[in-house]
Amino acid sequence: MKNIRYVIISPVRDEEHFVTGTVQSVLQQTIRPAEWILVNDGSSDRTGEILDGYAREHAWIKVVHRPNRGFRKSGGGVVEAFYDGFKTLQSTDWDFIVKLDGDLTFPPDYFERCFDCFRKDARLGVGGGTIYHVLDGQERIEQVPQFHVRGATKIYKRKCWEDIGGLQVVTGWDTIDEVKANMLGWTTRSFPDIKLCQQRPTGTAESRWKDLVKCGRARYVSGYHPLFMATSCILRLFQKPYLIGSAGLLYGYVSGYWQHFPQVNDPGVIKYLREQQMRRLLGRETIWR
Repeated sequence: MKNIRYVIISPVRDEEHFVTGTVQSVLQQTIRPAEWILVNDGSSDRTGEILDGYAREHAWIKVVHRPNRGFRKSGGGVVEAFYDGFKTLQSTDWDFIVKLDGDLTFPPDYFERCFDCFRKDARLGVGGGTIYHVLDGQERIEQVPQFHVRGATKIYKRKCWEDIGGLQVVTGWDTIDEVKANMLGWTTRSFPDIKLCQQRPTGTAESRWKDLVKCGRARYVSGYHPLFMATSCILRLFQKPYLIGSAGLLYGYVSGYWQHFPQVNDPGVIKYLREQQMRRLLGRETIWR
């Protein structure tokens, strides 16, 4: 385990209140990354200054500064920032590449335990811990499909990364990568007993409505089957926020059609995803299990 070489790329924007916790979590890891590229994605606060301070203290930490575009660009913007960091990597013999957000805290053995999961499953291509938030003093786990790993904390085995061709610069990239990996024979999953705390709950960087619309648009871009999407929206009616949750998802999805928004440019991935979704509607085994 100690011989594993991994690199981390972290796109961050306006995280001055949280990024120190993330950096300290990485510094304390039992297996330290070979290289960590932190991409300051045009922050207007002290994020860049904080990152530069850590880079001066640790040779394996590097900072890339991007200009401020004036707004938070969700989805594809994160991947654009990721690749600005990726092209500066000097390490070439890494075994795993990690996409890590700048508002997470986790225990010192986090990566060691994650890599042990990969060691035990040779076909595991994408993995990561389970995210929780502390709200009103209580720990609340983010519920995701079994095959899904949150975009905030993704670990890619090198061969899987090469097979899927890296990340697509589109909204929904963090589902497309997993669907393609499963289509190619890999497995993907979150590790329920390995947890990270996200200091900024999902969706709070933007308004709740915008976040719901963004999720609906991501499902359109990913190629979700209309019947599967309709079923999801009906089931969403019984979850908080009632009605608006379904309305936001449906608006984001349907508006993709009338605005002629481009879908993922991979017909094979869309076909595979839709087949899996129809199997799930019929109660058969799928990547959702």
